[in-house]
Amino acid sequence: MKLPEPMLIAFEEAEAAAVRGEVPVGAVVADARGRIIARAGNRTLELKDPTAHAEMLAIRTAAAVLGSERLNDCDLHVTLEPCAMCAGAISFARIRRLYFGAADEKMGAVEHGSRFFAQATCHHRPDVYSGFGEDQARELLREFFKSRR
Repeated sequence: MKLPEPMLIAFEEAEAAAVRGEVPVGAVVADARGRIIARAGNRTLELKDPTAHAEMLAIRTAAAVLGSERLNDCDLHVTLEPCAMCAGAISFARIRRLYFGAADEKMGAVEHGSRFFAQATCHHRPDVYSGFGEDQARELLREFFKSRR
């Protein structure tokens, strides 16, 4: 399956994060037509900020670009299943669709862990599509952590 352009850019961001020594996760916010609004890779180490996940940075930038805290007509493309913090931000931002690559059995909160969007207290649930570039995302993470051991 050919990956959509926003997911290809998310992988570029993930690779750039790895070069910076960050966990290789990339994210892209695109509008309904696929136009890129924001892109980011993890920067938790660089910024000394535990909330500087790729998804959070991309959502913040998209909100600033669009001048709204609501990203109703936007989709998020991310290389790894979002954690609970990022799932919360996705819900609060009213992201329309979430596309992600590799599952994250340890920290993921969409299809694993808390399954954030399935909770009764979740006010907005995006359409979720998983497995986009899953093998590539998993290999990028595997190589990154292998080089750290």
